[in-house]
Amino acid sequence: MSELVTGDAVVLGLRPAKLPSRALALAIDLAVVGAALVLLSIGLAIATASLDEAALAAISVATFLLVLVGGPVAVETLSRGRSLGKLACGLRVVRDDGGPIRFRHALVRGALGVVEILMTLGVVALIASLVSARGRRLGDVFAGTLVVRERVPAGRAVAVPPPPPWLVGRFARLDLSAVPDGLWLAIRQYLTRMHQLDVEVSRSMAVRLAGELATRTGVPVPEGVPAGAYLAAVVNERQARDASRVFVAARSGAVQAGGVVASVPVGLAASVAGAGADVAQVPAAHVPVVPPVEEGGAASATGFVPPA
Repeated sequence: MSELVTGDAVVLGLRPAKLPSRALALAIDLAVVGAALVLLSIGLAIATASLDEAALAAISVATFLLVLVGGPVAVETLSRGRSLGKLACGLRVVRDDGGPIRFRHALVRGALGVVEILMTLGVVALIASLVSARGRRLGDVFAGTLVVRERVPAGRAVAVPPPPPWLVGRFARLDLSAVPDGLWLAIRQYLTRMHQLDVEVSRSMAVRLAGELATRTGVPVPEGVPAGAYLAAVVNERQARDASRVFVAARSGAVQAGGVVASVPVGLAASVAGAGADVAQVPAAHVPVVPPVEEGGAASATGFVPPA
């Protein structure tokens, strides 16, 4: 397992992709890119048959760079690190801090990939991956990226622990739009591994992450609320909002059960929407129970009301 080092120099887990899966993903990507290059070259050869040799050479170089560099860079940038091959193999390119890559990361990886993969037939990339502790090729080293496994076996998946019941719905009006993906990832990784850490280290990490989250939201951590419980409650609030948006978009309205609106987890909402199931088929056991609050309180602001 790879290391993701936090500000407290504590290692959180990322699952780096193994060399065989990366090689398979690369082979798929090269096959797609090669097919696109052949088709485009045939089309250009027919369209530019009347041009002189200098013009043909310039077009050939431009086509090579466009397809072999520009194409993969654009795909990885737009898909946040998931090319066709990586998508098929369940892999993703992320930054060293676990966040999504940007254009500059994809550009550095693509440019160096021409040298270490295409021009050397993959020998340089293979040696660099074998030498690196995290299996990174030179493009990953210079770009500050890492290829990780995105699919986790069901038996090894670890859920984020739920917040204390008295905190559910308390942060319904919190503005989460300014919280970056990297911070969400760090918080989720901490919550899933906090019981494996030393008590003092876990407490200091929770305080630091809670401070960063409070800075992004513009609202300080409520007095008397433990930092770990605060993080769990805010993550739970974000998941509730995501579930609401996904389910409303998929079903064109909230789940109605006797006139009472119930919140539905993201995974359940997606599965119900994808299967085209009726609302009545949603198991009651999957509907989270929200503690009752006074009218106009935090829970009512979310639009979620506990089932009758």
